[in-house]
Amino acid sequence: MLEFRNIKKVFKNQIVIEDISFTINKGEFVVIVGQSGCGKTTTLKMINRLISPTSGSIYLQGENILKEDTIKLRRNMGYVIQQTGLLPHMTVGENIGIIPMLEKWPEDKIHERTNELLKMVGMEPEEYVDRYPCELSGGQQQRIGVARAWATNPDIILMDEPFSALDPITRNQLQDELFNLQQESKKTIVFVTHDMDEALKLGDRICIMKDGNIVQFDTPEEILNNPADDFVKEFIGKNRIWQQPGFIKAKDIMITEPITTSGNRTVVQALEIMKANKVDSLLIIDREDKLEGIVTIKDIIRNYTGSLKVNTIMGTEIKTVNLDDSLIDILNLMNELKIGYVPVVDDSSKLVGLITESSLLIVLSNQYIDQEDEA
Repeated sequence: MLEFRNIKKVFKNQIVIEDISFTINKGEFVVIVGQSGCGKTTTLKMINRLISPTSGSIYLQGENILKEDTIKLRRNMGYVIQQTGLLPHMTVGENIGIIPMLEKWPEDKIHERTNELLKMVGMEPEEYVDRYPCELSGGQQQRIGVARAWATNPDIILMDEPFSALDPITRNQLQDELFNLQQESKKTIVFVTHDMDEALKLGDRICIMKDGNIVQFDTPEEILNNPADDFVKEFIGKNRIWQQPGFIKAKDIMITEPITTSGNRTVVQALEIMKANKVDSLLIIDREDKLEGIVTIKDIIRNYTGSLKVNTIMGTEIKTVNLDDSLIDILNLMNELKIGYVPVVDDSSKLVGLITESSLLIVLSNQYIDQEDEA
């Protein structure tokens, strides 16, 4: 839907944007994040032509926006900034309805749309429509800014650090509301911030910028698990994944070499393997490493006959998880089924690991120690 092709921006002989190309899909929530001066706001403002690129092309729905009428382009985009940009001499209702008014909407349609948008951002029209911006809190003003951005039902919404001046509680609340609003409306949102926590909380994809270049443009999960370079690693924080349990996967916490054996082993042999490895259960696999079952020391004690094969007494109804299943889902599964272990398999059902209560505790404890050492 939105495409940057070889965009470069030079200002007073200084390169602000090096040479960037990327695509944002329709209905996607993309967050541009980076340190001050990295070029993120310049990139955003080129979308509605508040800033023009020195070279390159920008396409919106296949049309080159650099050849379109600027006023018409901007009126078809929502724009929310940090200072809200509300006109102080206008009421809340007038601020929300300003673009529809310029578009010559009928008065009754503007009134209806204004009331609809106030309800959308959780503000009762009767209570707020005739108030002035100075009578509102910072969070309420920002809600009005968001409502105004949605006024003409644009396909794309641009947001430049809209919540950075708010207190943490209000900020978190508005982040949640914006996320839910985007999920319902399916608007394309391009959101600029310097806060990685905010980026992780909101974005379908995150664009990390440095010195006018895009360092990494990917999903939050991929950035956390596979940072592109040391800059990204430092910027997101080495231990940030552990502060976002939804992004911790089975592959991050599993035992990679669980103790296994063949189902053709006798119970005596299985018992010896358990003793040698100091475990109380064995995972049974075939020649292709596909999981067939599990045998525990209790199974062996109940069926202790030397020549009996393990595959005759093993349990075959085993719950497994995939490499990319999240820690939260794994813990919920273990808690729901009241089990102390869960094997990890890949997409071809091959056994690749094991998660146990004790191994999970060790991994989490080591992570806590690492964080303490760094502090």
